[in-house]
Amino acid sequence: MGEKKAAPPPPSLRRRRVKRSCPSCGPSEPGGEEKKGRGNPVSVQLFPPELVEHIISFLPVRDVVALGQTCHYFHQVCDAESVWRRICHRLSPRLREQGSGVRPWKRAAILNYTKGLYFQAFGGRRRCLSKSVAPQLAHGYRRFLPTKDHVFILDYAGTLFFLKNALVSSTLGQIQWKRACRYIVLCRGAKDFASDPRCDTVYRKYLYVLATREQPGVVGTTSSRACDCVEVYLQSSGQRVFKMTFHHSMSFKQIVLVGQETQRALLLLTEEGKIYSLVVNETQLDQPRSYTVQLALRKVSRCLPHLRVACMASNQSSTLYITDQGGVYFEVHTPGVYRDLFGTLQAFDPLDQQMPLALSLPAKILFCALGYNHLGLVDEFGRIFMQGNNRYGQLGTGDKMDRGEPTQVHYLQRPIALWCGLNHSLVLSQGSDFSKELLGCGCGAGGRLPGWPKGSASFVKLHIKVPLCACSLCSTRECLYMLSSHDIEHHPAYRDLPASKAVGTPEPSLGAGAPQDPGGVAWACEEYLSQIHNCPTLQDRMEKMKEIVGWMPLMAAQKDFFWEALDMLQRAAGGAGQGPPPPES
Repeated sequence: MGEKKAAPPPPSLRRRRVKRSCPSCGPSEPGGEEKKGRGNPVSVQLFPPELVEHIISFLPVRDVVALGQTCHYFHQVCDAESVWRRICHRLSPRLREQGSGVRPWKRAAILNYTKGLYFQAFGGRRRCLSKSVAPQLAHGYRRFLPTKDHVFILDYAGTLFFLKNALVSSTLGQIQWKRACRYIVLCRGAKDFASDPRCDTVYRKYLYVLATREQPGVVGTTSSRACDCVEVYLQSSGQRVFKMTFHHSMSFKQIVLVGQETQRALLLLTEEGKIYSLVVNETQLDQPRSYTVQLALRKVSRCLPHLRVACMASNQSSTLYITDQGGVYFEVHTPGVYRDLFGTLQAFDPLDQQMPLALSLPAKILFCALGYNHLGLVDEFGRIFMQGNNRYGQLGTGDKMDRGEPTQVHYLQRPIALWCGLNHSLVLSQGSDFSKELLGCGCGAGGRLPGWPKGSASFVKLHIKVPLCACSLCSTRECLYMLSSHDIEHHPAYRDLPASKAVGTPEPSLGAGAPQDPGGVAWACEEYLSQIHNCPTLQDRMEKMKEIVGWMPLMAAQKDFFWEALDMLQRAAGGAGQGPPPPES
């Protein structure tokens, strides 16, 4: 029997065949000649641009970005604002305005695509990363703050959301207590917010919100004008208990708190870079009465009127100011914290606690983190400097010696975020393969350094999965939080370190050793070998080597390889073998 051949397609279908090739290129056949019976190849460029953009707008954001990297034509199409406007309306149907920036619709779409709040509890059986509820009305996430019972998130449109912990029913019908699983809108028009600056969230009873409100104008007219105000809310219920309104000529952009509850100082930073302060008694805020508070210029702005403060950071007993030129000034209000930070009480004046102290630094400071008695600074070259109490190794210098001046941590560079707590520190970094990892040092009690229960005197990689677009973090006694958001208008501001600063002995003010090689690599390796040499047993040396792998500037895959190899060697050794005694030096 002969084989039955398939009938060729009718001529009408042959003419409709589309050639799948790069739209910016011509036919692949030499000379543009087509093979017999194949019809004319059709390029995507022949379709109406509106149709192509409409089709592409239904793709996931990740696929749109990947498609834009295939050829020049798709790069132009996928980068068009009309495509991102459709994507933004699909992701956030209630978003009416595109926001600001050079590429407003693309920025708005990516902000809403990457937004997320992740957390990992330190206690309990389940120690995995969870994601909070995502408010549909939120236009990206700008910053967040956990309080005693709940979490508050501010978006780029000035809306403050109240994420509640609640009892919910699981899929198996069990009642579970979940974090940040429900939300409401607390207020709109918010610029910034703050609460008790201590690391323990149990003290965060009130939430102070800096906002803009429309106030009625002159009596007899219908006009109104915008005035800045501070509204105080109960964190437990979201009820507003206090409000203070400022003159319309004063415009503020940041608020921080400092001091005890009975003498709570509110520091307000104006758009011109001046600091104003006022004092309230937090224990009387819930009493229904009206009184007047005095707004005064802070001493740092009175004594140094030429300074323009760019941002502030505070804890219970100290405040740090960073100027627009990258200078750092400090206020310390208690002798104990002053001794921990500077190692002496020589310049401390208990009668003039607001006198600003200038820190000597080799370069412009971009951002900082302020703990209870230690701090971290990041300069324009991406270098990290730590200072203060180092009892638990929270400075990450490899030892437990206090530092009275900024000391560079040589093996860490260009962090994304830095956080300092009561007795430990965290760094969010990005590897050369664009993967994010979380490093920590200091006290590991209570699970606050996942994977390192005994803590570490140097920054080590924590056993936690970091979201791809994580940009900030915060740690409490019970939980570790990470905020995910990507702003295309916010580019890395780090500069390349000049050769004159990269080679040679570092400045004396850094308080570090004296490496004679670029970045101090040889000096660091000698220090690592010395630490391994001082370990008495084989197991101790293996554990120390694991720590050293976490300190070294390796890619994430390389670190995982070395850690797994060391685990295999440790298991092969039986886990109990005593190494030979260290030779006498």
